[in-house]
Amino acid sequence: MVSLVSPSNSQNFNLQCLHIHTSSNMATDTKTAIVPSKRANTDYPLIDSDPHLKRVFGYARPSDWAVAGGMASAAPISFWIMERASPSHVGRGGFAPVMRLATAVGLLGGLHVLYQRSCQRFYGFTENSREVAMDTREMVDKVKKGEPLYGKSQMSSNLQGMAARNSRYSELFIHVVPWFNFVNHDQHGVDTAKYYQQAEQELEAERTGSS
Repeated sequence: MVSLVSPSNSQNFNLQCLHIHTSSNMATDTKTAIVPSKRANTDYPLIDSDPHLKRVFGYARPSDWAVAGGMASAAPISFWIMERASPSHVGRGGFAPVMRLATAVGLLGGLHVLYQRSCQRFYGFTENSREVAMDTREMVDKVKKGEPLYGKSQMSSNLQGMAARNSRYSELFIHVVPWFNFVNHDQHGVDTAKYYQQAEQELEAERTGSS
């Protein structure tokens, strides 16, 4: 027995197949939605809620290095002064190791102060107009060159999100758990559209100026 399919039924069947195929492609192409991270209410604009370690030191001001140097030298100098004022009489063999320990503690303390002061500007906790201008210039230049804003990464979006959640605002607890961001990821708590808009405006200005 042969069953015949009417033209109208055949067209409906083809449309249903096309709809299913299109829906499956759309489901495959849809990217995982990223839930924006919470932002702290600050007096100054947020630059980066999870700055890379290199950016933290690269954006540090000369005053940060001066304060860090003073803090680093405070421990060994204080220890030397106390030894002069009230000698321990342990001899050179006993004084040198303790002096090296005091120097190491001073260096760690100085780096901690430097990292803290720079991170607080990224978070918008303290005045950061210089850093905002530096960040805008760096990111706009990367957009013009077609480079990733926050560096290339071989990690998946899920792993990048995990890394961002682990180290976001970590400086606030660094005195208890030293935790830094060494990962290039794309979740930094800011709307990156502003960089592309600025780059587009500059490229348009360059084009009209050269023509």
